Amino acid sequence: MTVRDPQLLKGILPTLVLALLRREESYGYELVTRLQAGGLTDVATGTVYPILTRLEREGSITSRLVPSASGPARKYYAPTTAGTARLTQGLEAWHDLIDVVDTLTGEP
Repeated sequence: MTVRDPQLLKGILPTLVLALLRREESYGYELVTRLQAGGLTDVATGTVYPILTRLEREGSITSRLVPSASGPARKYYAPTTAGTARLTQGLEAWHDLIDVVDTLTGEP
């Protein structure tokens, strides 16, 4: 398991959540497992749910309740038009930051 700087992850995690939701709507726990399967093994549910709440409050995602045969209804999330725009901006900002870091560290 790779230990990651929590501050770096905190900055990019909303963008990663939006990227996953753009591919396929998901409920919270499923998003956590998708992030973990993608290599962020140290991401916990307690990190993702507040991001979902904030993104929904800001209008970047929308939600709907779907009945579940294995328990209570699940809240599925999907990006809004504003969320898709935010994803694009977040990815551009991340790539710009990578360019600056590469320039300052002398990395190709």
